[in-house]
Amino acid sequence: MQAILTIAIIVVCVLLILVVLVQNSKGGGISSNFSAANQIMGARRGTDFIEKATWTLAILLLVFSLLSTPKKSGLTESSDETEGSITKAKASGAVMPAAQPAQQSPVQPAAAPTATAGN
Repeated sequence: MQAILTIAIIVVCVLLILVVLVQNSKGGGISSNFSAANQIMGARRGTDFIEKATWTLAILLLVFSLLSTPKKSGLTESSDETEGSITKAKASGAVMPAAQPAQQSPVQPAAAPTATAGN
């Protein structure tokens, strides 16, 4: 089921990209790009079709995306305990080390320079 929804989402995305690229942001749209479309469907009907196709594809993309989200079966506490994440399982079994006082190593004083009597 998940594979079918993924393929459907990809197809809808590609179609939505193509439909949006056909549109013209200044209102000319399909009527200015395809003169044959004006003769067959008329300018206004072509623009209406592209707008309806855009909205339909956008809604389909939303619905397919919502359907493809993972679902949890059973929201009881017992199922949450058995399905816990690996990190939670490791954290629950971890033992904190006991606090130990910091041990300081003895600091040796630096040797004082010796003065030599000399020339």
